[in-house]
Amino acid sequence: MRYLTARKRAEGKGASHTGTEHHWSMQVSAVGLALIVPTFLYIFGKALGSDYATVTETFSHPIPAIVTALVLIFGLKHFNRGFEMMAQDYLRGSQLKAAIMFMTAFTYGLAATGLFALAKLAL
Repeated sequence: MRYLTARKRAEGKGASHTGTEHHWSMQVSAVGLALIVPTFLYIFGKALGSDYATVTETFSHPIPAIVTALVLIFGLKHFNRGFEMMAQDYLRGSQLKAAIMFMTAFTYGLAATGLFALAKLAL
């Protein structure tokens, strides 16, 4: 019989050994997004409703283009990891694997499409 304290049983990051790292990754990306999204909303809101020339002029500058790219990449990565957590709560087996693979492919495709559109605007 093993005599372990409650703390010793709790150490080790849980059953999957990745829970703490996943949680901290989500917390860090949430704080980063909380800092950068207001800047993006200001840039996007300023360009919203403008003609094509004004939008191209806005996103041809490096700061708006970089901020938009960061929001696209890290926002969709955060979304994908959040979906993965939600799917792990509600799905099991092959449904879980299929849902995670579909959503990962979907978010990567969305990020690639957004970055391509941004590159066409910026260049």
